[in-house]
Amino acid sequence: MAYAANALQKALYQTLAADGQLQAMVGDHGVFDHRASGRPMPYLVIADIVSSDFGPDAEEHQLTIEAWSDTPGRLEVQSIAARVMELFEDTAPSLETAVLVNLQHTTTRVRREPKTNALLAEMRFRAVTE
Repeated sequence: MAYAANALQKALYQTLAADGQLQAMVGDHGVFDHRASGRPMPYLVIADIVSSDFGPDAEEHQLTIEAWSDTPGRLEVQSIAARVMELFEDTAPSLETAVLVNLQHTTTRVRREPKTNALLAEMRFRAVTE
């Protein structure tokens, strides 16, 4: 197994951080690989990557990308999620040490976080690398 999770995360981060439309929504430096406590919302977090063997020299990755917003309604967080999905639908990120065979959106769940009252859009993707 080649273990391409780090290369995949780097490519996703670069794709998200470089998009002008998304940057206008979440601000400069609004993409993270950890929860950004104390930072003003909205922002994006590459939250989880679960990788598993998918045959000789291939891996399957289950990804979670979170969009956070503290606006009262869902429009902002849903718009950010829609842009993320558009980005990955239009352009497959290029990986340094592996080949991205497939990147597919599977589900999005929008909910209010009880402790902070912030809105969270959890976008799940499935990726296959070789």
